[in-house]
Amino acid sequence: MRYISTRGEAPALGFEDVLLTGLATDGGLYVPESLPHFSLEEIRSWRGLSYSELAFNVMHPFVDDAVPADDFRKMLNETYAVFAHPAVAPLVQLDTNEWVMELFRGPTLAFKDFALQLLGRLLDYVLEKRQQHVVIMGATSGDTGSAAIEGCRRCEHVDIFILHPYQRVSEVQRRQMTTVQGDNIHNIAVRGNFDDCQRMVKESFSNQSFLGGKTQLAAVNSINWARIMAQIVYYFHASLALGGPDRSMAFSVPTGNFGDIFAGYLAKKMGLPISQLVIATNRNDILHRFMSGNKYEQHQLEHTLSPSMDIMVSSNFERLLFDLHGRDGLAVKTLLENAAKGPVSIEDYRWKHARKLFDSDAVDDKATCDTIREIYQQNEYLLDPHTAIGVRAARNCRRDPAVPMITLGTAHPAKFPDAVAESGLSVQPPLPAHMADLFEREERYTVLDNNIAGVQEFIAKNWKNT
Repeated sequence: MRYISTRGEAPALGFEDVLLTGLATDGGLYVPESLPHFSLEEIRSWRGLSYSELAFNVMHPFVDDAVPADDFRKMLNETYAVFAHPAVAPLVQLDTNEWVMELFRGPTLAFKDFALQLLGRLLDYVLEKRQQHVVIMGATSGDTGSAAIEGCRRCEHVDIFILHPYQRVSEVQRRQMTTVQGDNIHNIAVRGNFDDCQRMVKESFSNQSFLGGKTQLAAVNSINWARIMAQIVYYFHASLALGGPDRSMAFSVPTGNFGDIFAGYLAKKMGLPISQLVIATNRNDILHRFMSGNKYEQHQLEHTLSPSMDIMVSSNFERLLFDLHGRDGLAVKTLLENAAKGPVSIEDYRWKHARKLFDSDAVDDKATCDTIREIYQQNEYLLDPHTAIGVRAARNCRRDPAVPMITLGTAHPAKFPDAVAESGLSVQPPLPAHMADLFEREERYTVLDNNIAGVQEFIAKNWKNT
């Protein structure tokens, strides 16, 4: 398996190098040169497999010979053994043919654990083999940071620097990051928004001279292909649990950076019968505005009750644009350069093709709270605000009630008590036992100005091999 850049100018790489590289040297994102395709018969044969066995079947073609099969199986068994439910991603029924897939049973209570628990083990394996040290630099709108720290904190060959927007993540999200102790863990609160943090990460990957040639950056954000690869699996898991592949499924995906729903798009291309993919956004609705009106235009980023989706520059959307443009890297590069200057549109026939692939909806804070309250009153089931957006978008966009609609439950409601309170419910979602003392733990983080030079200087001074 070889990987190519969405901007067409970087060299093709194998899995190991893509794992460690993150962003391509031409500024693009790596995607597989070709996708594996599974027949309905093959998918059907996977019924009854454990989650880790299913994950091996779906992901091994992407890893190929970079990790021997037995080692990869062991890695997957260890990855999903730390999840708090034996099904790993259990399905909960809300209504007739309507489901939530709980992706928050991992150690940090968010869907990011599915990929980042694996990513940490993959990094450790490859870096040990190469006897190499890397610096992880990542940006988080709330959940990626804690999942990355939890997944990578025991890696012997890694220093971790996570940027989050100062005072723009929930208190639980912040404390999950800042209370983890370790000489190799550094949390940076940037006086800006998530897009500012993400921009610094991308620019740093493009020019790593601030590290003095002594190490290299590695990515934990969903620009790293391994993140997307791991997220493809739970689409197969949900389908097989509800009668697939002999019946098609619909999925509603709360998304800001487009990575999670892009994984669903890939699952469909790999042979899984999916009849509908719904892009569910909050007020920061650049994806919905593009899908509904063929206009990709950045607005002012707003702070909402669903902070993990407070994103205006959706990095992984570039991977879809690459496919929509017939994998023409130059066309994608030109389009994104123009998008940085102002609104852009794509050719009408390309946009119409995108509309066939995806539906979309934007859900504001009031509708989010209404959905949390309504679902709790109907089912005594508590949604976090991101999942609530997914449920509302699913109901607004659903094409066929006969097709099972599965909303991806992306986070535990205990991470967002303010949203639950604002919905008018008196219930207090408790933290799981392993986090019961979270508010008593000592925090450790550094607040820095929204200035890339200052952030890079901090990293250069604090990674442990300097």
